[in-house]
Amino acid sequence: MDILGNLAQFLDRPGFPWKTLIIGFGISQYLLETWLSVRQHHKLCEDKVPKALDGVVSKQDYDKAQAYGRAKSKFGFISSFYGQLTNVGTIHFDLLPKLWGLTGLWMSRYAPIGFRGEITHSIVFFVAFNLAGNLANMPLQYYKNFVLEEKFGFNKQTKKLFFTDAIRTQLLIAALGSPVLAGFLKIVSYFGGNFFYYLWLFILGVQTFLVTVYPIFILPMFNKLTPLEDGKLKSEIEALATRLNFPLKHLYVIDGSKRSAHSNAYFYGLPWSKQIVIYDTLIEKSEISEVVAVLAHELGHWKEGHTTKQFAVSQFYTFGVFVMFSLFINNRSLFQAFGFEKSMPTMIGFLIFGDILTPVDTVLKLLMNIMSRKFEYEADAFAVGLGYEKDLAKSLIKLQVQNLSTMDADYLYSAYHFTHPILPERLRELGWKGGKVE
Repeated sequence: MDILGNLAQFLDRPGFPWKTLIIGFGISQYLLETWLSVRQHHKLCEDKVPKALDGVVSKQDYDKAQAYGRAKSKFGFISSFYGQLTNVGTIHFDLLPKLWGLTGLWMSRYAPIGFRGEITHSIVFFVAFNLAGNLANMPLQYYKNFVLEEKFGFNKQTKKLFFTDAIRTQLLIAALGSPVLAGFLKIVSYFGGNFFYYLWLFILGVQTFLVTVYPIFILPMFNKLTPLEDGKLKSEIEALATRLNFPLKHLYVIDGSKRSAHSNAYFYGLPWSKQIVIYDTLIEKSEISEVVAVLAHELGHWKEGHTTKQFAVSQFYTFGVFVMFSLFINNRSLFQAFGFEKSMPTMIGFLIFGDILTPVDTVLKLLMNIMSRKFEYEADAFAVGLGYEKDLAKSLIKLQVQNLSTMDADYLYSAYHFTHPILPERLRELGWKGGKVE
């Protein structure tokens, strides 16, 4: 603890240019990601089918995927610039202390005397800050859904559903985020310099709680889950789960088609009780053997312990973040640099600290993607070991074409952004050649 205390004192130096440093972190990350995106955009402008996909994907399907990729790339340039602009503007114009002061003024006028402390103030600020951010981003989201996705036939949601989802999301964030934030702040206040142990345990408990309530209360607010009907598909999935001793409790179909034509399948739940969810679009567009092959891949993640390993890494990182935050929670020079002369609200400190972590998060993102792609290869190999190599290859190709996913990528862009290997890489590992798996 002495080491942490001494380091905290070292970082709390009057006049330290925290604002300039954090803006520099953000701009550096933006420039890095823009450079990578430019490299990828050049790749998306190529019109020749990659040799690895010759005879696998038609020229027409490849061209359409490339066009979709370019459209998303152009949108990405605009949205990332807009995000960088709003982030720099928020810091440069001291919008955080202004919003903190505004919400404080509102509370002093309308809130009961017993509800004017830092915790309730932070909750009001949290709701207002989150609402402002979502309103600022709504035009971009609207364009993405009703122009970009609509153009390529993926958007299925109505404007009414779009705005209803936005309202539900805000209400859900306020309802769930407020008590979590209150617990967060109470723990920091009560335990002092050793708060990070207890805060980590608290967040672990919150995550477990959310995993439990998500399928019961949260997911039904946005989608309809229906039990998969009896038939060959259900029988084969249940047989696969039994073969692997997968603790399958429920098997659902989700109405993903009411929002998008994209396809997917996943599982979630506690270690002793799992639910498999299959998008209706996947069932509609795939053969039974292909759907089962996709699930064999997903269950490979479970069997190989990938979900457990990723969870362990995330917990280690979360604990590390809280330890590092303890170095800044009482850093007066940091708060003063951001316009907080008289107070040091814990929540504000954590928001600013998130920007300080930018270099760490950039490196971590790269490492996590490397690990994730390794896990994807292992899950593919697991499905191959179960005898699904041909069906998995066919399913990957079909999903790639239907979703207009990226079929070729700049290697640096892929390393930084992609959690999954691109199609040629996965087919090569599966041994797909000339329409056959060898």
